[in-house]
Amino acid sequence: MTDHCADSGKKAVLKGIVVTGAKKAAAFTRLDWVQAQCMAKLNFRPYPGTLNVELNGKSRSVFEGLGGTGDVQLSPPDPNFCEARVVPAVLEGIPVAIIIPAEAVRIHGSHVIEVLAPIRLRDALHIGDGDTVSLILKSGEPIP
Repeated sequence: MTDHCADSGKKAVLKGIVVTGAKKAAAFTRLDWVQAQCMAKLNFRPYPGTLNVELNGKSRSVFEGLGGTGDVQLSPPDPNFCEARVVPAVLEGIPVAIIIPAEAVRIHGSHVIEVLAPIRLRDALHIGDGDTVSLILKSGEPIP
């Protein structure tokens, strides 16, 4: 795998490999408030579940260095749920968003990101564990 990423102006490209997740995101992404807020703020309703991507070293640094640039808040109507941030992005022309759960409920280390999308990315892109993917981050504007 090439250790490549770029930060050009308002866009950053993150590279990593697809990995199997904990299989817990489907319940969260099916919640009515998550579906509604993703539609309102990202212009899509997420497919149940996420695509997990383990970032390479340079991409980890770029992602950690963004410091909230382009983030969108998902705020639960019930205080029993934790807030999450999402960072709009594009993966192979598909609008996606990286979800960053509140620290208290984060189950992956900072090297693994979870990607929301309107479709099941593994099927649509014919990808599986070990495949390399690149995400182009957006700077705050919803993806049309």
